[in-house]
Order: sequence, then C-alpha cells, then structure tokens
Amino acid sequence: MPRIPGVGDTSAILDDGLEGLEHNFVTARIEDLVKWSRARSCWPATFGLACCAIEMMATGAAHYDLARYGMEVFRASPRQADLMIVAGRVSQKMAPILRQIYDQMMEPKWVISMGVCASSGGMFNNYAIVQGVDQVVPVDVYAPGCPPGPETLMHAILTLHGNIQSGELIRRREANDGGAAIHVDPPAPAPSAQPVELGSR
Repeated sequence: MPRIPGVGDTSAILDDGLEGLEHNFVTARIEDLVKWSRARSCWPATFGLACCAIEMMATGAAHYDLARYGMEVFRASPRQADLMIVAGRVSQKMAPILRQIYDQMMEPKWVISMGVCASSGGMFNNYAIVQGVDQVVPVDVYAPGCPPGPETLMHAILTLHGNIQSGELIRRREANDGGAAIHVDPPAPAPSAQPVELGSR
C-alpha cells in the first residue's frame, strides 16, 4: 500500500519536512485573513430616511437574502455595527444625528450612500436637504437610482466587500488621516452680549 504523506503517518511529515504538508494546510497572511473576515461580516446600522429604505428592507427579506453575505443582522445599536446604509434624503436637521451615529460605530466602519437623494440631494435642490451625504460622513460606495432596487444595493455591497478585502479603503483613510478629508467644525460660540449704554437725558 503506498504511503500518503501527511495522512495518518507522522513519520511522513518528519521525513518529507514541509513538503509533506502541502496538501493539508492553508497558508495566508494574517492581514489577508483579517480583511477577508471583515468583508464577510459587515453588520449594518440602518439609516432609512425615505423610499430607499423600503428597497433596503426588501433586500434583507427572504427573496434576496442578505444572510448569504453575513449581513442578516441589522443592528439597532451603532456600537454593534460597522456599516451604515444611508437610504434616502438627509435633511439639515437629520445631518448632526447621522454624524453622531456614525461617530458611535466601531472602527473600521463603512458607508454606502443609497439612492440619488442621499448621494447628491436628488430632486430636492433646496436649503432644507443636504446636497450629498458625503458632506457629513465619508462615503465608500454609491448606489445610484431613484430608488435603487435590491439588485443595485447588493451590487454596492459586493463592491464594498471587494474594496475592503483589497485594503483600498484602509489605505485611503490612512492617507486622509482617518476619514475622507471631511472635517466637521465645532459650532461657533454664541456672541457675548455687549452692554448697552443709555443716552443721558
């Protein structure tokens, strides 16, 4: 009976050295394994604001089944999520809340801008709507459409997975000091009240 190296025979490993292990071990860099696991375990913190949120919910339902990508757990707490899907238009009043939720998410974190309203303001070209959510948070992938269907969102998710696994997003954020060159300035202090001098009579 021929000897099969590395199968039930420890002497074969000792005789052949590392060559006897070539069919029994998978080798990889730790960095590649970490990027692979990050890409396969994104947990979204949903930010549904308008009609795009309906399409996002349909994507998570049984017909499209986001569980195939390890994303079936939509988290209600931002501290347990690392992906924000901004689905719908962002008003000026909602922008600080969106930024606060983004800041509470764990690192590394990613953002998908879903729909034309989130990406560029869409048809709402007025003072009340933020003309692109990338003015508030760094966006990694844009999903175009009004509203984009579940297939478009899944394509955006797979694009994000590829960018995470290649390390492109981490390199870009390190080059931009942890973000996408977006700096949120603190609110200006209120002007102090000046004493009013009353004229003499």
